[in-house]
Amino acid sequence: MAKQQKKSFVLRLQPDMYDALEKWAADEFRSVNGQIEYLLHQELKKSKRIK
Repeated sequence: MAKQQKKSFVLRLQPDMYDALEKWAADEFRSVNGQIEYLLHQELKKSKRIK
């Protein structure tokens, strides 16, 4: 089965929010993009919108 390609889009954040995400991502050895993707995935699972 072919690997799904990720979609790209622009996300604008307030500088303080980005700084907080950047620190949080570094604390968990992720990129900011990886951290946002991780957080969104967790919330989608929690709300039972994905498996």
